[in-house]
Amino acid sequence: MDLQTKKLELVRLIINTKKPSILKKIEDIFKKEAGTNWYDELSKHEKQSIEKGLSEADKGELIPHEEVMQEIKAKYGLE
Repeated sequence: MDLQTKKLELVRLIINTKKPSILKKIEDIFKKEAGTNWYDELSKHEKQSIEKGLSEADKGELIPHEEVMQEIKAKYGLE
């Protein structure tokens, strides 16, 4: 079943329900998802890597984009 078909099926079920408790649960799911921060979903290791990168950037320990691109092109034989 593709995504659009699944959505339509869920809409049909919502419209036809006579149980307010089901509608409340669905509403709660959407509210929870709207408040979800992608950062909270990351692993401890991913968060540490991001923090390390931000710390290095704050100290000016950066690699210019052009240099990174040259390394990538050389490594993968691009252009």
